[in-house]
Amino acid sequence: MDLSIIIPVYNEGRKIDKDIQLAAQFLSFNKMSGEIIISDDGSTDDTMDILGKIRNELDMPLRIIDNKNHKGKGYAVKSGILEAQGKVILFIDSGACVPYDEILPGIDMISKGQCEIAHGSRFLKDSLITGRKQWYRRLMSYAFRKFIHLWARIPYNLTDTQCGLKIYKREVALELYGQCITEGFMFDVEIILRAVKAGYKIKEFPISWTADLDSRLSVTATFFSIFTELRRMKDKIEC
Repeated sequence: MDLSIIIPVYNEGRKIDKDIQLAAQFLSFNKMSGEIIISDDGSTDDTMDILGKIRNELDMPLRIIDNKNHKGKGYAVKSGILEAQGKVILFIDSGACVPYDEILPGIDMISKGQCEIAHGSRFLKDSLITGRKQWYRRLMSYAFRKFIHLWARIPYNLTDTQCGLKIYKREVALELYGQCITEGFMFDVEIILRAVKAGYKIKEFPISWTADLDSRLSVTATFFSIFTELRRMKDKIEC
């Protein structure tokens, strides 16, 4: 199997049909053998009912992971990746923020051996932001990017640790996510720290990105959980 596409979801009943259609079209158009994995983080809306109907109608593999309890995006992504069968594994956020065609450069970099991990980035020279987040989300994002490089010593060539498009060589994804302890928003940072420590090469590529104003991310809740998650992961990784 060429590619596994993991889409973590939480109460995405209004979006998930379009997400799956776009992923299926991408695989079909590029003649890739693959699978779509929806990892549900304990949704309380009609997401699971909609997924059941879609699976009966789709003409390619659709796997649904029903995490009964809401634990966090990191847990949902990890659950999906550890079940994936593709030679290349990626996760992408729900909401069609990034056009699927723009995944190809990242897959190509991994296929050519240029890196083991490819990240989409909203902040490279050739990236294009076509819809902006609310001002307070932009402010928090900017402050976080500055903080994370200083405190966690994330390499400065990585401009967008939180972009919801990351692509991995299969063995690397299974290794890193098998070790991951962070269930919430900061899992991306833990995976990067573990990858750097293991000597894996991470490269970014530019993307077009449109803000999803229907985000499940709570600025207030995230702010108060960031430092707890970061301290725990950093102590664990440095041990």
